[in-house]
Amino acid sequence: MSTLTQQEHQKVVQSLGREPNEVELGIFSVMWSEHCCYKSSKMYLKNFPTKSPRVLQGPGENAGIIDIGDGLAIAFKIESHNHPSFIEPYQGAATGVGGILRDIFTMGARPIASLNSLHFGSPDHPRTHYLLRGVVAGIGGYGNAVGVPMVGGEVRFDPCYNGNILVNAFTIGILRHDRIFRGIAKGVGNPVILVGSKTGRDGIHGATMASDVFAAESELKRPTVQVGDPFTEKKLMEACLEAFELNDAIVGIQDMGAAGFTCSTFEMSARGGVGMELWIDKIPLRETKMTPYEIMLSESQERMLLVAKKGREEELRKIFEKWELEFAVVGKVIAEKKVVGRFHAEKVFDLPVDPLTDGAPVYERPVHPPQKTAYSARHPVIEGKSAPHQQLEGLPIQEWVWRQYDYSVGTNTVIGPGKSAAVIRVKENGKLLALAVHSRADLCHVDPYQGAFQTVMESKEKLAKVGAAPLGLTNCLNFGNPENPEVMWQFKEACRGLADACRQGDIPVVSGNVSFYNETDGENIKPTPVIAMVGIVEKLCAA
Repeated sequence: MSTLTQQEHQKVVQSLGREPNEVELGIFSVMWSEHCCYKSSKMYLKNFPTKSPRVLQGPGENAGIIDIGDGLAIAFKIESHNHPSFIEPYQGAATGVGGILRDIFTMGARPIASLNSLHFGSPDHPRTHYLLRGVVAGIGGYGNAVGVPMVGGEVRFDPCYNGNILVNAFTIGILRHDRIFRGIAKGVGNPVILVGSKTGRDGIHGATMASDVFAAESELKRPTVQVGDPFTEKKLMEACLEAFELNDAIVGIQDMGAAGFTCSTFEMSARGGVGMELWIDKIPLRETKMTPYEIMLSESQERMLLVAKKGREEELRKIFEKWELEFAVVGKVIAEKKVVGRFHAEKVFDLPVDPLTDGAPVYERPVHPPQKTAYSARHPVIEGKSAPHQQLEGLPIQEWVWRQYDYSVGTNTVIGPGKSAAVIRVKENGKLLALAVHSRADLCHVDPYQGAFQTVMESKEKLAKVGAAPLGLTNCLNFGNPENPEVMWQFKEACRGLADACRQGDIPVVSGNVSFYNETDGENIKPTPVIAMVGIVEKLCAA
């Protein structure tokens, strides 16, 4: 299945000097999808302030990292799992939690807390309670089993999400300065190793599904939703953290999320200026007769790709096999900047790295402000955006939601859900961190610039209520169809508002995510930038 436009297909042919085969076409389709290459948003994201004396890692890695003193740092990020959660709410939300956890511990950090931002349709819509119950059960079922507390979040309702809910997941972790790991491949001849779970057919074309609009037949996309296993995730997390303690054994490591082997091999190669030879038939499978196409595009969960220092394989193998996880050498680093895939010695793809990463399309799409009257008539602003009057099982919905989560596991939760911001203790040095997640789609819908600006300022106020000053933020930018000039105008203005607010508050943006194509049957959601802000508590207040 190719989702490339005719112009993009021509660009592929030009970059290769030939027609791609089926596997290569699939690889280009996912790597050039909106979800993977940010082709409609990249030009605006570069305007965010991303540096401060405390920032150790900014955007471009699996998560951002900020120094908190005493040789310690925090890694954090927020990600969307919107489309999968609408199609299959339990697994969509569960694997969203699993993915963001892996983004954190792949940096070398132990996850210590999570938040979420959930947006559903009208409370009286026939699917809303089904989606709400499924998403909350998925978040709780995965997060509770892994043992990372869900310490706060927000739940909002609006008819604009009737056909396209938003599920944004945030996690923060703690790590040492001397144990920061990145998704990079280096060292010609170093082994490329798969650890974690076997590969199946679940999640194939998940990245392209996330880069498409919804229609009446969206239920048919269920096979593109991944299936998660939190107990395997817990073992994978502990095994990785243990392996990180082996000095210099791991050169680079990356979560195999969107596009699976495809994304991890090409992105790690690009960051290191090298290439890889991948032995596809060496990859452990849990289904029979999988083709190279299926293996390369599968998004099966709980898998990591790592590059190890040659000669250290057996030390690493012992750790992962002790935790009853797969450990398979599936390739090696090569000097030439290309990724070559072999299946039983037959070469099934041979692709240069640059066109699939730095050379991916970047679009300056048309922008046009909407006519205010027509726009407001199509999308009326709804008062009571959080539906506070709604109840479930005798409880206000917000309270019902957080009661499904374990928010005290780990014994570091000082302030949990229901307050302006959560506060967690860093055991290693006794410092307190404040976490808040916030969105204002109602304001962004009327004025995207002011709405986004206020979202940052109000997030800062939430931290101030518990006595914290901001260290940095991560954002999840949820918007409609970027091929619609009105949507791109919203996005452009919201990014401008976010950037200006961050500069005014001296708050760096260290990581983030863009979720476009939140459109169903021609109806776009309201512009919904979600901010997750982290601060350090100077004097604890009862928020």
